[in-house]
Amino acid sequence: MQQIIAVVEDLIISILWSISPFGESKVGIPYGIAKGVNSYLVFFACFLANLLVFPIMMFFLDYVNKILVQWRPYKKAAVWVAQRAKIGSRDKIKKFGFFGLVLFVMVPLPGTGVYAGTIAAYLFKIERKKAFMANAVGIFFSSIIIWFLTVSVKGF
Repeated sequence: MQQIIAVVEDLIISILWSISPFGESKVGIPYGIAKGVNSYLVFFACFLANLLVFPIMMFFLDYVNKILVQWRPYKKAAVWVAQRAKIGSRDKIKKFGFFGLVLFVMVPLPGTGVYAGTIAAYLFKIERKKAFMANAVGIFFSSIIIWFLTVSVKGF
């Protein structure tokens, strides 16, 4: 019983990493696999958790952001984050559109991912359904890359 509780705790921590802007599934998947949780379960749970970030972020950008932007320290930080997201994604989105956003979200590097992809989609006023699909496809492939690398490294 204690072993099941430990696995559930490790899975929950993996999920929390996957919804965190400090890791996303890029950290959640390796964490869960390293802790011994079934790699397929970790992939599925972390992918879905990372996917939930898009609607949460869109709600935040639509409603909460508009209230908080009146507070100077928040506004300064929000402008900095928006500039980074815009600069990092601009060329890809302008050149490749939907697939550029997919590529931007897919690359498993710091500063890319669903948080930056959602902010970029918001700033470039990409239609919500297209932005969600681009983020979902990008998260999926990013998660596959991370999952494959983690499983491969763990196998050695």
